[in-house]
Amino acid sequence: MTIVSPGLFKHPSRCFRSYSIVGVGLLGTFTYRHKYKINRVSFSSSTPSYYCRATLSTTMEEVKPAFDSDKAAVLVNELRKTFNSGKTKSYEWRISQLESISKMIDEKEKEIVEALQKDLSKPELEAFLSEILMARSSCKLALKELKQWMMPQKVETSLATYPSSAEIVAEPLGVVLVISTWNFPFSLSLDPVIGAIAAGNAVVLKPSEIAPATSSLLSRLVGEYMDKSAIIVVEGAVAETSALLEQKWDKIFFTGGARVGRIVMAAAAKNLTPVTLELGGKCPAVVDSNVNLQVTARRIVAGKWVCNNGQACIGVDYIITTKELAPKLIATLVNVVEEIFGKDLMESKERSRIINSFHFKRLVNLLEEDKVSNKIVFGGQRDESQLQIAPTILLDVPEDSMIMQEEIFGPLLPIITVERLEDSFAMINRKPKPLAAYLFSDDEQIKRKFVQNIYAGGMAINDTILQVTVPTLPFGGVGESGMGSYHGKFSFDAFSHKKAVLYRSFAGDSPTRYPPYTPGKKKQIKALLSGKLLNIMLALLGFYKD
Repeated sequence: MTIVSPGLFKHPSRCFRSYSIVGVGLLGTFTYRHKYKINRVSFSSSTPSYYCRATLSTTMEEVKPAFDSDKAAVLVNELRKTFNSGKTKSYEWRISQLESISKMIDEKEKEIVEALQKDLSKPELEAFLSEILMARSSCKLALKELKQWMMPQKVETSLATYPSSAEIVAEPLGVVLVISTWNFPFSLSLDPVIGAIAAGNAVVLKPSEIAPATSSLLSRLVGEYMDKSAIIVVEGAVAETSALLEQKWDKIFFTGGARVGRIVMAAAAKNLTPVTLELGGKCPAVVDSNVNLQVTARRIVAGKWVCNNGQACIGVDYIITTKELAPKLIATLVNVVEEIFGKDLMESKERSRIINSFHFKRLVNLLEEDKVSNKIVFGGQRDESQLQIAPTILLDVPEDSMIMQEEIFGPLLPIITVERLEDSFAMINRKPKPLAAYLFSDDEQIKRKFVQNIYAGGMAINDTILQVTVPTLPFGGVGESGMGSYHGKFSFDAFSHKKAVLYRSFAGDSPTRYPPYTPGKKKQIKALLSGKLLNIMLALLGFYKD
């Protein structure tokens, strides 16, 4: 998307040709009709800036986007009518929609793989394992467990309410918005939608425009397989997302970066809308000297380069190990990388590509920083035409460098050395809390200390990324890495309200409860609430009297 501001056009001069440039912002789309001559294009900052000489005409024509705030409001109102009809609350409707998703995945597997190939050049097996299988497993679990999840949970009551019973009822929140991301554009779109449907909500899914083939496919398939009156896909970019965020939702579920997460949370706050934010962070892997190096290296490579070429929020962002072990660890990592991807890393077809040129340049900038460029010990090759950067290992980059300050989200792996492994704990905790943290060690004491002292959304000991495949574990961040969690029943809970219900009959109505509170009544109430069996028995027998 090109964002054009009138302020970028400087030094009015004689113009040569007439054009219209469209600028897209948070409030809409405008067409500026003018004549201009482009002087140069600069990529000196993270956002491309177009510097032109131009003479703006005195007229400015507003062009409404295809999907604006008015259309978003109509959409939400229609979905709310569907929800208020009670249609989405029934067990039968939920099951039918989950079965439709399962059927869609089975019947359109080839098209899904092709879309992922277009967007990210994902290898077929990786696409199957990380996208199709993950979504299919979530759907099958929901189909199997839904009746149990929907059952009210019986809970104990207190003596103060005797005789009584109580339960917790899971009720759907209403009309919910799911904003998805680009790195796993199929599974990270459908997984929260499965939870929202299982919980009985009406859903709008906004896939990422950065993965356009998958976004388009989701829009078509959801329209083909799902109930259009309750489950809708809205495609688009900033303007469409902004239009959606202006509406009142009963829940917003966002997967992406912290910067946009703040925008989503601010928009939600206007309507006191609850949010789940699945963000990211710098996920560390600490490697002890007593490990099986070959297994450790394979599992780190799997959690870094095999997993979408480092473009994963739970992927290993950097390693901390001892100075003594570092050379052996690097040598083993290099051997495993060449074993998996071949000696010519740039020719490998077993890795996804970088998503687009913006992120390619961002990663190159991390590598070319003055205090980092001489720290590369392996890899570093790049090909912008193919959007590929080879698996790259760096040793002892400065802690204040950009590569150690921001989430890398790519195939670059810094290794930081310390004198004692315990020194790594303070280094990790100096940074914002990550989405995941990993430890490789055979020392039970180190394991306990790591679990007790490292703050992270989740952990895996002696492996990487596999914690997200366990449906009985919640997946979510803490602090800068997000809030809320999902997967398995946690997805159902994320889109449900736990309603407390107390049942009483008309029997057992004690006058002690009501004023006036005489001295005898006060003693009786205190005795009942004391928790001491003798006092309670005396109170029930009417021992305390005025």
